[in-house]
Amino acid sequence: MSSSMRYFFIVSVSCVIIFIVLYVFSFGGQQSFQRLNNSDTLLLTQVCTSFFKGKTPFLWRNKLMIYEKSSCKEYLTQSHYITAPLSKEEAEFPLAYIMVIHHNFNTFARLFRAIYMPQNVYCVHVDEKATVEFKDAVEQLLNCFPNAFLASKMEPVVYGGISRLQADLNCIKDLVASEIPWKYAINTCGQDFPLKTNKEIVQYLKGFKGKNITPGVLPPAHAIGRTKYVHREHLGKELSYVIRTAALKPPPPHNLTVYFGSAYVALSREFSNFVLHDPRAVDLLQWSKDTFSPDEHFWVTLNRIPGVPGSMPNASWTGNLRAVKWIDMEDKHGGCHECSSQERKVVRVHSDGMPSPRSRLDSHPSRQPLLSPQAGFRLGGVCCSSSMMAGHYVHGICIYGNGDLKWLINSPSLFANKFELTTYPLTVECLELRLRERTLNQSETAIQPSWYF
Repeated sequence: MSSSMRYFFIVSVSCVIIFIVLYVFSFGGQQSFQRLNNSDTLLLTQVCTSFFKGKTPFLWRNKLMIYEKSSCKEYLTQSHYITAPLSKEEAEFPLAYIMVIHHNFNTFARLFRAIYMPQNVYCVHVDEKATVEFKDAVEQLLNCFPNAFLASKMEPVVYGGISRLQADLNCIKDLVASEIPWKYAINTCGQDFPLKTNKEIVQYLKGFKGKNITPGVLPPAHAIGRTKYVHREHLGKELSYVIRTAALKPPPPHNLTVYFGSAYVALSREFSNFVLHDPRAVDLLQWSKDTFSPDEHFWVTLNRIPGVPGSMPNASWTGNLRAVKWIDMEDKHGGCHECSSQERKVVRVHSDGMPSPRSRLDSHPSRQPLLSPQAGFRLGGVCCSSSMMAGHYVHGICIYGNGDLKWLINSPSLFANKFELTTYPLTVECLELRLRERTLNQSETAIQPSWYF
């Protein structure tokens, strides 16, 4: 082939490729929350299976689309929400969820859809400091569900402060007033994601026979100062935090022994009533208002009192509620690995196919590929050349990446924390697909076509 012919051939092929890419961006970008065709589903399944096995495929990221111009009925159908109980066992054991969130609507929407069942009830607490746009988006979503609502009172939540615990309590108060006969209340945050199906969660909780799950022990040395000294919550426009003072706190009320444990709990309805009304609980809450991270001692302390509804005085760390990779426990979980320097080659592409200006996130190893089962597959976005794409630490906690999927699916915990859809989208995508497949496989009722991704 002559050089002129070779040049003509290369130019022709390039034009065809460019046309296809532009066509996809121009005409494929308006769909949202559509059901995948068989080939798309198969591809996503193959990609996720590779990650579950610890291998890394290559694919392009696709931006999560939000369906906004529809009725609630259309939204539920096109978003693949499950709209009927999947078994008699689940219908007779409704759950209550507390969801405390403050930003990242897309991540919250994925979590909500993943745990949603029509027999359950959901209380969502939005940080009072959140943007108006975020609050409106959450409210608009919840308006489509008769069994989901915003908390009647919102708190300006400060990390490590009493406001975080108060947010949970505000929802518990609302849930106790609900007519839905829920059996357990489970608290979550916006960066959680379930590892088990609703049926598996129900069966796990039924095994506790009304006992509350509040993992915890007597305070280790590093946690004693949390309740020994007075702490102050600072609420600022730019930064909010809790600061420790030199002032000593008085002993806890009612001669209670303070324990230290997880902020994530599963509480019976009877215990929830106790927490709201019993003088020991009310006084402990008042005493805890100037402590650090009181949600990590409040629940477990009350649940260790003999005779309290559903109490477990000698439970220790009993209960697999959360899978969390703490930075100081890498010897047990194997770490939260970032991409190496050779793996940080990232290309960002706008929906119009043009490269975007580099931003602070562009060179960050956390940029991951996404294959969105809600919007179909389109070229564009972010790709990272990595042999094992895993997460990174924030405040000593791993933000899960694709390389953590194998560890996550082998975890016995009901939920995992933490996830960021915008940072590691495929991690959530794969867990979501796997969870939905297992959920429908366990169904004892007729499956509606719209429930499939």
